Amino acid sequence: MGKSILRARTIIGALLTTVAMPAIANTVTGTVLDSSGVRPLEGAQVRIAQLNRVTQVDGDGRFRFTGLPAGSYTVTVSYAGATEQTQQVNVIDGGERALAFAMSAEGSENSTILVLGQQSTLLSSIARQRSSDTVTTVLTRDSIGQFPDQNVAESLRRAPGINVLNDQGEGRFVSVRGLAPGLNSSSINGNRVLSTGGDNRDVALDVIPNELIESIEIKKSLTPDMDGDTIGGSIDIQTTSAFDRKKGFVGLSAQGDYNELAEQWSPKFTGNFSVPITENFGIAGGASWNRRQFATDNIEADGWTTADNGIDYAEDLEYRDYDVQRVRWGGNLSIDWRPTPGTTLYVRGLYSKFDDTELRRRLIFGFDAEPESGSATSATFNSADDRIEVRRDLKDRREIQTVATVSAGGKTETGPWTITYDVARSFASQTEDGSVDPIRFRQRFEEPGALGVTINYADLQRPTYAINFGRNDFLNPRNYEFSLLERTTREDAKDKEWSFRTDVARQFALADGDFELKAGGKVRLRDKRQNFIIDLFEDVEGGLTLADVLGRSAFTLADINPVTDLGRVRDFVARTADSQFERNDIESDFVTASENFRAKEDIYAGYVQGRLDTGAMRLIVGVRLEHTRQDLTGNRADVFEEGSILNGEEVEDDTVIISPVAFQRNYTNFLPSVNLRVNLADDVVARFGAFRSLSRPSFGQVAPRFTVAENEDGEREGAFGNPDLRPYKAWNMDATLEYYFSKQSVVQAGLFYKSITDFIVTSRQLNGTFAGIDFTEADIPINGDRAEVFGAEFSYSQAFTMLPAPFDGLLANVNYTYTNARGDVLGRRIPLPAASKHTANFVLGYEKGPVSFRAAASYRDQFLDELGEDAESDRYVRPLFQVDLSAKYRINSALQLFVEVVNLNNADFTAFRTGPGQRRLLQFETYQRTFKFGARANF
Repeated sequence: MGKSILRARTIIGALLTTVAMPAIANTVTGTVLDSSGVRPLEGAQVRIAQLNRVTQVDGDGRFRFTGLPAGSYTVTVSYAGATEQTQQVNVIDGGERALAFAMSAEGSENSTILVLGQQSTLLSSIARQRSSDTVTTVLTRDSIGQFPDQNVAESLRRAPGINVLNDQGEGRFVSVRGLAPGLNSSSINGNRVLSTGGDNRDVALDVIPNELIESIEIKKSLTPDMDGDTIGGSIDIQTTSAFDRKKGFVGLSAQGDYNELAEQWSPKFTGNFSVPITENFGIAGGASWNRRQFATDNIEADGWTTADNGIDYAEDLEYRDYDVQRVRWGGNLSIDWRPTPGTTLYVRGLYSKFDDTELRRRLIFGFDAEPESGSATSATFNSADDRIEVRRDLKDRREIQTVATVSAGGKTETGPWTITYDVARSFASQTEDGSVDPIRFRQRFEEPGALGVTINYADLQRPTYAINFGRNDFLNPRNYEFSLLERTTREDAKDKEWSFRTDVARQFALADGDFELKAGGKVRLRDKRQNFIIDLFEDVEGGLTLADVLGRSAFTLADINPVTDLGRVRDFVARTADSQFERNDIESDFVTASENFRAKEDIYAGYVQGRLDTGAMRLIVGVRLEHTRQDLTGNRADVFEEGSILNGEEVEDDTVIISPVAFQRNYTNFLPSVNLRVNLADDVVARFGAFRSLSRPSFGQVAPRFTVAENEDGEREGAFGNPDLRPYKAWNMDATLEYYFSKQSVVQAGLFYKSITDFIVTSRQLNGTFAGIDFTEADIPINGDRAEVFGAEFSYSQAFTMLPAPFDGLLANVNYTYTNARGDVLGRRIPLPAASKHTANFVLGYEKGPVSFRAAASYRDQFLDELGEDAESDRYVRPLFQVDLSAKYRINSALQLFVEVVNLNNADFTAFRTGPGQRRLLQFETYQRTFKFGARANF
């Protein structure tokens, strides 16, 4: 560990020695389960009224009070939806008493309250949210299972303040309170999930099947014992522990999915188990396999400009036909052991693999000519004016992403001391092996009478084309000659991290409540590297035309035939790529070198915090110190085109020069925080949190990758990494008020504010020098000006058990978040990327007897996706409103059938820019509906 952590521990140890009072061994422990004795009631509140001491039940269903004076006490347990229970206990000096509570549903003496179902999962979330130290949203396994979500990212979409960024219509990255995904932290069992992509810190949560998790906690305010690199939110994914259930459990699920657009069926199988071998030893885990086949129809436009005659048009128009297969499989295992009553040990692991094959056929119009005529919604092009290029290509990309974590640790409680410890290994990777992206065939129409095309932009989402003349040549596959094969011969991106954590807490009994002093340290040793081999082929021996690999397309938005056939392309490339294709060595070496880098990042952290709990008030104050050390290596790649000057001489042939570059940097961040929770009344909880946090730049932004291309005119165009980037730093504040107006209900409202400095943007600069390299034009990531995020959250959840039958089976859940996130960038005031001003979720459920229905709708407002050169060219994504349905029927206590519909209203995706003249299309995608049918069995 670093010297700062060792010094912190020395100070903490001295402090504990100074303030420690003589230990009082009197202890009361206990368990709180549902009345079946199967499920621990995590989050249940346990109170000793005479001493005004309060604690919460942990995930094992256990609680503990230490340092109690001898005497007689009343111990009260309360849990959402359950009848409150009390027990009397007599504490004798030097003694320990153990209690056991079995909670029943309110108004019943015998029924369980944690059965699988909508009401029970709502109550579990309410209980855990109410007991939390910070502003927290909890999603449990059973509540996630009520929705037809396909991965962890989509499950998170149901939480307040969450915006999910989709890929091919499926949730992938998560934005919390309008901030970019890279500003979140994601962990599994408290240890970080690493990023599969080589360049960034964004965690692709679509890699993880949601069937493998027990719960998800989204924490929006931080305490000192949490990692400090979170500005958006801390997302902690918990897998199943063998102590989550007190009896053996096996769950099986099988389903089939049907996608309307692809007209394909997709299978999915899931299994989970928990085996308590003894009372103090058990094994739990699960496995999931899914092969999902679906399609996407897409139109994209680029290069919007205004012609000399005033006609607005796009220089490039693409029609894209996607067929996608995603195989997602994984498993998790937990071994839990309690060797003594005060010590719990565990070994936990999760492995998930995401095999994504994306096939794309594409028709592209490239207009060098300005339109000869048109209107506000159309443009007509004639090859007599200038070249019209038509390209027809194929993408055949298979990308495999892997995420894994393994951790071992435990907790030891002895007298007033609690010690926790954990060591973990995290891993993520992304690989490709021979992906083709793309193989391209083109035809250039350059003569008068060769081709005439009219593009109609009247429908923002679906621009159409019409061939005015030259149709025969346009449709003749023999006229389309091979022009490019770009092959990712190898991608090998790996992200690895070791982490070591320990925490020591000492509890002090007060006259009115208790005080806990806690300190600890954590070391994270990360190694991220990206290695590519990219080969560009620009000619083929013997020639190749589209007719040699001809296929058919079922694209629904336009006629894009003739197209390539996947099987014929794969066969031809496999037979000839390295023998008959001519490799462009200069371009291939340049592109390969510009992608590769390695970053080693070591983080040494230490903290101290105090927690004062007086029953009605809980105050947590402390500070965290994080020291970061980075070793960065990359390449400087210079291309000198024929005729340019190198070392004072004119270059006769294109030349590439690649030089390794290395940087090292260190910085330290001081992160104070305060969190206050006050019970204003028995059913009203107020919270306030203020904390300092940071987010480190993405690895691609700080990697020392400098690429410059110089032409014969001496113009030098480049793209640079910036190893001197400072991390984002933010002051964050939260204030919430929660009203639990019944044991099955809660309404919550809150405000949040973030002030962010050193916000990072990519700047296009002209005629300058960076890292000693002169350039004419370059894209460079820089630290921008200040950004601010202000917003409000509202949520309401209620089970309507007070209504007369049959309406007592109804429940509702509504949440809404307003976010105003703006920053100053390059002299402009902009909304922050990925920040939707309005997000909302609406859930209406019904459960009565064997029947269960659930309708869920999610809405997110438009948001800025990418920053353009000016306001007119900024890329925005239109609002999205999606409706999903679930219906279940329980045959008996062990078997349930279900039907689900994803995207019932056929919601689509649209990205646009505001000009020229009016909103202009950048991207449109449609996916249609997916239907799911299946069965679940529990034993």
